Formats: sequence, structure tokens, C-alpha cells
Amino acid sequence: MEASPFAQQYNVTSYGAMALAITTLVAFPGMWINASIVCVLCIGWVKKKTLNSNEKILLLLGFSRFWCLCFSWIYVFVTEIFPYSLLVHPIFQLLQGSYSFFNCSSLLVSACLCGFYCIKIANFRNRFFSHLKGKIDRMVPWLLLGSVMFSLITGIFVYNTIDKTVCRNLNFTSQESLWKTAIGREELLFPLYFLIGFLFTTSFMVVIISAVFLLFSLWRHKCKMQTNSMNSLSMDAHIRAMKSVLSFFIMYSINFMFLILTLVYSMAYQSHVLVLAQLIQYAFPGVHSLFLILSNPKLEKTLLRILSCVKCKLCMR
Repeated sequence: MEASPFAQQYNVTSYGAMALAITTLVAFPGMWINASIVCVLCIGWVKKKTLNSNEKILLLLGFSRFWCLCFSWIYVFVTEIFPYSLLVHPIFQLLQGSYSFFNCSSLLVSACLCGFYCIKIANFRNRFFSHLKGKIDRMVPWLLLGSVMFSLITGIFVYNTIDKTVCRNLNFTSQESLWKTAIGREELLFPLYFLIGFLFTTSFMVVIISAVFLLFSLWRHKCKMQTNSMNSLSMDAHIRAMKSVLSFFIMYSINFMFLILTLVYSMAYQSHVLVLAQLIQYAFPGVHSLFLILSNPKLEKTLLRILSCVKCKLCMR
């Protein structure tokens, strides 16, 4: 006699255990890094009673990335440990919709951050650019509000699309059959894929344009300092800034490539390419946030002080 699905739900394969272990090792440090950013900025907000534009963007970015990684880990945990619970309405829709909301918010806010850095740091003799530089601080709250609202719409759209496409069929016996049903109903998923692809492409184009303009401005300023024989400290600062922008651009490029691979292979159940692409996406929010901390003296100093206090308490025990 065949065991019922709910009796089989605790049978974790070696593949599933490895996937869960790797996801945990990748996601938890990223969650800790982004939670640290949020905590440091919130403490500063309470003390100063205000936040500047850069801190507002970093706060929302850290918050979005923390919950994005949190829902990513929950999804992998439920998939590998309690796979049949995904077939219970509306767990699968809620997990996918929540993840899409925070992932979309993370992408849009990170694009806003790149655009903000470009407008604030770059120096061009252009009337429109000068106008943006003067208005950007007042534009930031509206840009963040727009990002959150668009992300909310995307999350609701993902929830409704998945609900209509795969989750109202009561004949599912496994998660794999759920995916196979989705493959046969691609016409319903096309608007969702188009929206997600448009989101990925738009955010990446903002990053590319901002990085190119910022690199060009820094390079031109460095050449002027070389011509005017400026001191080496200023030169080193601009070279470090150029390296930082270039590293961000490379990371965004790699992440964008794997985001596209995720879309392409998303219908292949347990595809090795899909697993690799998802792991890169889980690693990106933590790695990029770590670079943001190291490039921000205030965040770096505060976090080093926190780590030293934690180390001292552990040594005392």
C-alpha cells in the first residue's frame, strides 16, 4: 500500500538537504549584514530625529533585502522539508508573492541608489543635470514611495497569476506536477514574465547609465587633478571611488545575467542551472550590502564597534 503524501513529507533527499544547507550558508550572512544596516540607521534616526537622502535609500534597501532573503530561505526550507505543504492553498501564492514584492523593491531601490550617487557625485555642465542635482533630495522620498507601490503591484500580480495558473487544480500530487502544469499554461504566465523581464531590464539600464556617467565624471576629474598636480590623497580617493563604482557595475552585471537565466530556466523543475542562478541571487544582496558598508565610513565604523563588543562579550564567557 502506497504511503500518503503527508506521510512522505518528512523524507528529505540528499539533494534537498544540500540545497537547504547551501542556501542557509548563503542567505543567513546576507540577512545579518542587511539587518545590521537597518539597525545602525534606525539607531542614528532615533538619535538625530532625521535621515539624509542616502540613509533613507540604504534603510529601505536593507529592509527589502533582509525580507527578500528571509522569504527565499523560508521557501527553500518548506520546499525541501515540508514539500506537500506548498500544495495547501494559499501557501505557495503567499510565498511567491511576498518574495516578488521584496525582490522587486530591492532591485528598484538599488537602482535608485545608483542614480542618486551618479547625480550627487558626477559633475557635468548641463542645465538639466544641475537642476536634478538641486532637486534630488526632494525627489528621493517620492522615488522610494513609487518603488514600493510598483513592488506591491508586482507582488499582487504574481499572487493572482500563480493562483489562476497552477494553484486551483486540486489534482496535484507533488510539487513537480505543479510545475509541469505551469509549463502547459505558458500563455497565462507570459504577462508575468514580461513584467518581471521589464523590471529587471529597466533597473539594470539605470545602473549601467549611472555607472557610465559616474565613471566618466570621475575619470575626467582625475585627469584634471593630474594636470593641475593635485596632491596624491585626492587622487587616491578618486581612484578608490572609480574602483568601487566598477565593482558595483560588475556585480550588477553578474546578477542581471543570472536573473535572466532564472527566467529562462524557471519552468525546468530542479534544473542545475536554475539552482546555480538562484544561489547567485541569494548571495548578491549580502555581498553588495557588504560593499556598501565598506564604502560608507559611518556604517563601517559602527559595525566594527558592534563586532568588537560582541567579541569581548564572547571572550568574557
